[in-house]
Amino acid sequence: MKNFVVKTIANAGALAVAVWLLDKITLTGDGTGKKVGTLIIVALLFGLVNLLVKPIVKLLTFPLFILTLGLITLVVNALMLLLTSWLADQFNQSFHVEGFWTAVLGGLIISVVSWALNVVLPDDKD
Repeated sequence: MKNFVVKTIANAGALAVAVWLLDKITLTGDGTGKKVGTLIIVALLFGLVNLLVKPIVKLLTFPLFILTLGLITLVVNALMLLLTSWLADQFNQSFHVEGFWTAVLGGLIISVVSWALNVVLPDDKD
C-alpha cells in the first residue's frame, strides 16, 4: 500500500511539473486545495491507464519498438497522457492536454520527473 501511495505522489508531482513547464497542459481550479485534489485524481487515472492500457499497447506495437530502437515509447507515453486527459474530462476534472506534440513533450517531462521522484521517495521493498 505504501508503494502505491508513493507512486501516486510521484505521478502527481510529475504532472504538476509538466503543468508548470508547458502552457498547453492546463490545470484549473478555484484554489490550491482544489488543484491538489485534481492532481491526485489525475495521477490515479494516469497510473490506472499505465497499468491497464500501456502494456497492451506495448505488446501490439512491439515490432515498432524494435524498428525504432525504443523511440516509439515517446509516442506511446504521449498517447497515454492524451488518454488520461480525455478520462479526466469524462470525470469532470480540470486537466487538459492540448495537442499531440504537447503530449509528447509532457510525457517526456513526466517520465523523467517521475523517475527522479521514485528514486528520492522511500520505497517499500524490504
